[in-house]
Amino acid sequence: MTLLGLDPGSACGWAVHDGERIVASGVWNLAPRRGDSPGVRYLKLRRRLGDVLDKYPELALVAVEQAHHRGGAATEYAVGIVTHVQSWCAEVGLEHVGVHSSHAKRIATGRGNASKQEMVAAALARWPGWVPESDDEADARFIAEAAAAELGFSASKSCARPEHAPGCALGVGRE
Repeated sequence: MTLLGLDPGSACGWAVHDGERIVASGVWNLAPRRGDSPGVRYLKLRRRLGDVLDKYPELALVAVEQAHHRGGAATEYAVGIVTHVQSWCAEVGLEHVGVHSSHAKRIATGRGNASKQEMVAAALARWPGWVPESDDEADARFIAEAAAAELGFSASKSCARPEHAPGCALGVGRE
Protein backbone atom coordinates (compact mmCIF):
# COMPACT_ATOMS: atom_id res chain seq x y z
CA MET A 1 0.00 0.00 0.00
CA THR A 2 1.32 3.42 -0.90
CA LEU A 3 1.00 6.50 1.29
CA LEU A 4 1.85 10.17 0.92
CA GLY A 5 3.39 12.05 3.85
CA LEU A 6 2.98 15.84 3.97
CA ASP A 7 4.66 18.54 6.04
CA PRO A 8 2.20 21.41 5.46
CA GLY A 9 3.24 24.97 4.77
CA SER A 10 3.93 27.38 1.95
CA ALA A 11 6.97 25.17 1.36
CA CYS A 12 5.14 21.84 1.62
CA GLY A 13 7.37 18.81 2.11
CA TRP A 14 6.05 15.59 0.59
CA ALA A 15 7.18 11.96 0.52
CA VAL A 16 5.74 8.83 -1.09
CA HIS A 17 6.16 5.57 0.88
CA ASP A 18 5.42 2.35 -1.03
CA GLY A 19 4.89 0.13 1.99
CA GLU A 20 8.57 -0.74 2.20
CA ARG A 21 10.48 2.50 1.75
CA ILE A 22 10.39 6.12 0.62
CA VAL A 23 10.33 6.12 -3.19
CA ALA A 24 10.04 9.85 -3.93
CA SER A 25 10.06 13.13 -2.05
CA GLY A 26 10.48 16.85 -2.47
CA VAL A 27 9.07 20.26 -1.64
CA TRP A 28 6.14 21.98 -3.31
CA ASN A 29 6.14 25.77 -3.37
CA LEU A 30 2.53 26.60 -2.54
CA ALA A 31 3.08 30.30 -1.86
CA PRO A 32 0.91 32.61 -3.92
CA ARG A 33 2.70 34.98 -6.27
CA ARG A 34 2.38 38.70 -5.88
CA GLY A 35 -1.17 39.72 -6.74
CA ASP A 36 -2.59 36.21 -6.26
CA SER A 37 -5.34 35.46 -3.77
CA PRO A 38 -4.10 33.63 -0.67
CA GLY A 39 -6.44 30.79 -1.71
CA VAL A 40 -4.19 30.03 -4.70
CA ARG A 41 -1.97 27.97 -2.37
CA TYR A 42 -4.84 25.51 -1.93
CA LEU A 43 -5.42 25.26 -5.67
CA LYS A 44 -1.70 24.52 -6.09
CA LEU A 45 -1.92 21.90 -3.34
CA ARG A 46 -4.87 20.13 -4.98
CA ARG A 47 -3.07 20.12 -8.33
CA ARG A 48 0.03 18.58 -6.72
CA LEU A 49 -2.04 15.98 -4.88
CA GLY A 50 -3.66 15.05 -8.19
CA ASP A 51 -0.21 14.73 -9.78
CA VAL A 52 0.84 12.29 -7.05
CA LEU A 53 -2.32 10.23 -7.48
CA ASP A 54 -1.77 10.14 -11.26
CA LYS A 55 1.81 8.92 -10.79
CA TYR A 56 0.96 6.53 -7.94
CA PRO A 57 -2.57 5.21 -8.65
CA GLU A 58 -2.14 2.69 -5.82
CA LEU A 59 -2.04 5.60 -3.32
CA ALA A 60 -4.27 4.68 -0.39
CA LEU A 61 -3.54 7.14 2.41
CA VAL A 62 -2.37 10.70 2.98
CA ALA A 63 -0.57 11.29 6.28
CA VAL A 64 -0.29 14.95 7.16
CA GLU A 65 1.43 16.59 10.09
CA GLN A 66 -1.23 17.76 12.51
CA ALA A 67 -1.61 21.52 12.52
CA HIS A 68 -0.17 23.26 15.56
CA HIS A 69 -0.93 26.75 16.75
CA ARG A 70 2.21 28.41 15.50
CA GLY A 71 0.58 31.81 15.46
CA GLY A 72 -0.86 34.08 12.81
CA ALA A 73 -0.62 33.20 9.15
CA ALA A 74 1.41 30.01 9.73
CA THR A 75 -1.44 28.45 11.71
CA GLU A 76 -4.00 29.57 9.15
CA TYR A 77 -1.97 28.03 6.31
CA ALA A 78 -1.37 24.75 8.12
CA VAL A 79 -5.02 24.35 9.13
CA GLY A 80 -6.11 25.29 5.59
CA ILE A 81 -3.80 22.70 4.07
CA VAL A 82 -5.08 19.99 6.41
CA THR A 83 -8.67 20.96 5.58
CA HIS A 84 -8.01 20.80 1.85
CA VAL A 85 -6.20 17.47 2.17
CA GLN A 86 -9.21 16.07 4.03
CA SER A 87 -11.70 17.29 1.44
CA TRP A 88 -9.52 16.15 -1.48
CA CYS A 89 -9.18 12.71 0.10
CA ALA A 90 -12.97 12.50 0.48
CA GLU A 91 -13.44 13.49 -3.16
CA VAL A 92 -11.06 10.85 -4.54
CA GLY A 93 -11.81 8.08 -2.04
CA LEU A 94 -8.60 8.05 -0.01
CA GLU A 95 -8.09 7.77 3.71
CA HIS A 96 -6.13 10.39 5.65
CA VAL A 97 -4.51 10.48 9.05
CA GLY A 98 -2.81 13.12 11.16
CA VAL A 99 0.69 12.53 12.49
CA HIS A 100 1.86 14.61 15.42
CA SER A 101 5.22 16.23 14.78
CA SER A 102 6.62 14.85 18.04
CA HIS A 103 5.86 11.31 16.83
CA ALA A 104 7.77 11.89 13.58
CA LYS A 105 10.63 13.46 15.55
CA ARG A 106 10.79 10.43 17.87
CA ILE A 107 10.94 8.13 14.82
CA ALA A 108 13.78 10.27 13.45
CA THR A 109 15.87 11.08 16.53
CA GLY A 110 14.43 9.28 19.53
CA ARG A 111 13.29 12.65 20.95
CA GLY A 112 9.95 14.35 20.41
CA ASN A 113 11.38 17.85 20.44
CA ALA A 114 14.21 17.58 17.90
CA SER A 115 15.29 20.73 16.08
CA LYS A 116 15.13 21.23 12.32
CA GLN A 117 18.86 20.67 12.10
CA GLU A 118 18.58 17.40 14.04
CA MET A 119 15.78 16.23 11.74
CA VAL A 120 17.89 16.93 8.65
CA ALA A 121 20.90 15.17 10.22
CA ALA A 122 18.71 12.16 11.06
CA ALA A 123 17.36 12.09 7.50
CA LEU A 124 20.88 12.19 6.03
CA ALA A 125 21.87 9.29 8.29
CA ARG A 126 18.72 7.30 7.48
CA TRP A 127 18.95 7.81 3.69
CA PRO A 128 22.66 7.95 2.72
CA GLY A 129 23.32 9.61 -0.60
CA TRP A 130 20.05 11.51 -0.54
CA VAL A 131 20.23 15.29 -0.22
CA PRO A 132 17.15 17.07 1.13
CA GLU A 133 15.78 20.11 -0.63
CA SER A 134 14.95 21.52 2.82
CA ASP A 135 14.02 20.50 6.34
CA ASP A 136 10.41 20.32 5.07
CA GLU A 137 11.32 17.38 2.83
CA ALA A 138 13.13 15.62 5.67
CA ASP A 139 10.10 16.11 7.92
CA ALA A 140 7.75 14.74 5.25
CA ARG A 141 9.89 11.62 4.92
CA PHE A 142 9.65 10.99 8.64
CA ILE A 143 5.91 11.76 8.67
CA ALA A 144 5.48 9.07 6.00
CA GLU A 145 7.71 6.65 7.94
CA ALA A 146 5.81 7.35 11.19
CA ALA A 147 2.44 6.74 9.53
CA ALA A 148 3.67 3.56 7.87
CA ALA A 149 5.06 2.23 11.15
CA GLU A 150 1.99 3.23 13.16
CA LEU A 151 -0.45 1.67 10.73
CA GLY A 152 1.60 -1.42 9.95
CA PHE A 153 1.78 -0.60 6.25
CA SER A 154 3.30 -3.11 3.92
CA ALA A 155 3.40 -3.48 0.18
CA SER A 156 1.08 -6.49 0.44
CA LYS A 157 -1.71 -4.52 2.14
CA SER A 158 -4.15 -2.54 0.10
CA CYS A 159 -7.46 -1.62 1.57
CA ALA A 160 -8.24 2.09 1.64
CA ARG A 161 -9.36 2.54 -1.96
CA PRO A 162 -12.46 0.48 -2.81
CA GLU A 163 -11.17 -0.53 -6.23
CA HIS A 164 -8.18 -2.20 -4.52
CA ALA A 165 -10.07 -4.27 -1.98
CA PRO A 166 -13.84 -3.78 -1.69
CA GLY A 167 -15.16 -3.71 1.86
CA CYS A 168 -11.85 -3.13 3.54
CA ALA A 169 -11.16 0.09 5.48
CA LEU A 170 -8.26 1.35 7.57
CA GLY A 171 -10.56 3.10 10.01
CA VAL A 172 -8.29 6.12 10.30
CA GLY A 173 -8.84 9.71 9.38
CA ARG A 174 -12.61 9.42 9.14
CA GLU A 175 -15.30 10.22 11.67
